Amino acid sequence: MNKILKLAIINSIATAAYIILVACFMYFGTMVKLGRVNTILAPIALLMLFVFSAALTGFLIFGKPALMYIDGKKKEAVALLGYTLIILSGTTLVSLALLVIFTR
Repeated sequence: MNKILKLAIINSIATAAYIILVACFMYFGTMVKLGRVNTILAPIALLMLFVFSAALTGFLIFGKPALMYIDGKKKEAVALLGYTLIILSGTTLVSLALLVIFTR
């Protein structure tokens, strides 16, 4: 397996793992009852999580390809980005298929 494909798999798995962790936090976090008080802190925390997630997943998906592109490795950068997106879309399709299978 070549280096670019291996890096694409690592980036895709890291992105999927982060998404799974955030989803678990959000799912199980709703089960905790911490004194349901109306406060501005909940939307602030969710927006901070959203911005952090966008930055982290952007770094995982676009960070290395951008550096490679700047270094003049344009073909490799495009290949890495393409492989990463293809693997991530495959992971997304698998998760959607599991959703359909387990919600019947």
